[in-house]
Amino acid sequence: MSNVLTGPQVSEHNSRDSCWIIVHGKVYDVTEFLDEHPGGSRIILKYAGADATEAYEPIHPPDAITTNLPVEKHLGVIDASTVAQVVKEVTEEEKQRQLAVAARPPLENVLNMHDFEVIAKAVIPEKAWAYYSSASDDEITIRENRTAVWFRPRILRDVSTVDWSTTILGQKSSLPLYISATALGKLGHPEGELTITRGAANHGVIQMIATLASCSFDDIIDAQSNNQTFFVQLYVNRDREITKRYVQHAEARGVKGLFITVDAPQLGRREKDMRMKQVDDSAGAEVQKGQDVKKDQGVARAISSFIDPSLSWKDIPWFRSITKMPIILKGIATAEDAILAYEAGVQGIVLSNHGGRQLDTARSGLEVLVEVVAALKARGYYPDPKFEIFVDGGVRRASDVLKAIALGAKAVGVGRAFLYAFCAYGQEGVERAIQIFRDEFEMNMRLLGARTIDDLCPEMVDAGALGQHIVTVPQDNLFNSTYQPLQITKLKL
Repeated sequence: MSNVLTGPQVSEHNSRDSCWIIVHGKVYDVTEFLDEHPGGSRIILKYAGADATEAYEPIHPPDAITTNLPVEKHLGVIDASTVAQVVKEVTEEEKQRQLAVAARPPLENVLNMHDFEVIAKAVIPEKAWAYYSSASDDEITIRENRTAVWFRPRILRDVSTVDWSTTILGQKSSLPLYISATALGKLGHPEGELTITRGAANHGVIQMIATLASCSFDDIIDAQSNNQTFFVQLYVNRDREITKRYVQHAEARGVKGLFITVDAPQLGRREKDMRMKQVDDSAGAEVQKGQDVKKDQGVARAISSFIDPSLSWKDIPWFRSITKMPIILKGIATAEDAILAYEAGVQGIVLSNHGGRQLDTARSGLEVLVEVVAALKARGYYPDPKFEIFVDGGVRRASDVLKAIALGAKAVGVGRAFLYAFCAYGQEGVERAIQIFRDEFEMNMRLLGARTIDDLCPEMVDAGALGQHIVTVPQDNLFNSTYQPLQITKLKL
């Protein structure tokens, strides 16, 4: 990009017929890309002839536009001195958000993951909260993920020393959990997923990189230290060459596990996110008169149109042919599919309902775990050191993790808890969250009578009520205090 352009030159190209935008000081012709943009043309046209960096930054990795736009559409660099400086009006919402940031309690006052959630809700933009917290349809599954399983602790065991470290896919981990992939980190914090990378590196915790991370894959890998371990989460692209390049690049950069998301042939209807999209209903109206614009899809749908709904069991041999990384299928929900996964030769499965964001009234991963272990045992497939079972969804305490391991999981994925931690406090929040988990593991393992992770066994828990979806249990007050109920549509009065 040796060509230098001026602000007035760019501003002339502000229509659907000729649409130029500025991103990170560079000028791009996106006219032919408008209808291919996963988020629709509306948002691009809002910034036609102007600087779109502020809108682009939270939702796209830095290299997204250079990767998806042909080189001939990279027009040059912008002479910043010729661009009119827009005085951004500070909205009342932003003023309140800044006051909330200043009013955050000292980090040592944060005692659990629910605290992070309360603070994150107060300090991040409303649109970010709607995207992060939303779940599908009536949000029954996200609440059901808080299923009651009861401990059966053993006594009079020497627990003066307890050890909760483990290995996950052969990789050492200081905790029996990994930080699961969550998308669009910069919606909630300007440094996005890099806060996780830096915090996890200091404590020997494994990070899973999301396909839809706000930070670029290479920026995350480049930020590693202390021989850090990464897994990568994959949404499979309709264009398998793109998928192949991504997977092989991840392997070349030293990633130790490929987690293929298999429960998202279409993203669920996340109504909190969809209603937030409707708030900005007037933006870009003039430039899109006469256009068929979907205004209610939300951030999640906008960024996910590339996902291939034709993905099936027949594709597993192809994945095994393009990488030597362990392959884990993320989103298994039945014993039948767990058996098929084992027989397909993959190295593991994640029992997951996508944090309640996909098929509402799908069962919790913990409930599915019981039937999966029983079915695999019946066929002689479990235990198998070459096939590991993971669970995610609803994890807020070390006790949640220990219950899953006792029932047969190798480790547990934790997503939203770390997401809210870095939204609230950045890297320091991530490290505080790890410390809270560490303290809880120490206490719970002593009280449970387990000296090591290997001591956990099914006899230490009572999972008898897991299949009873209408059951009286004590109220989970902390969860209920942070959960935001769905709202119905409002009249324009």
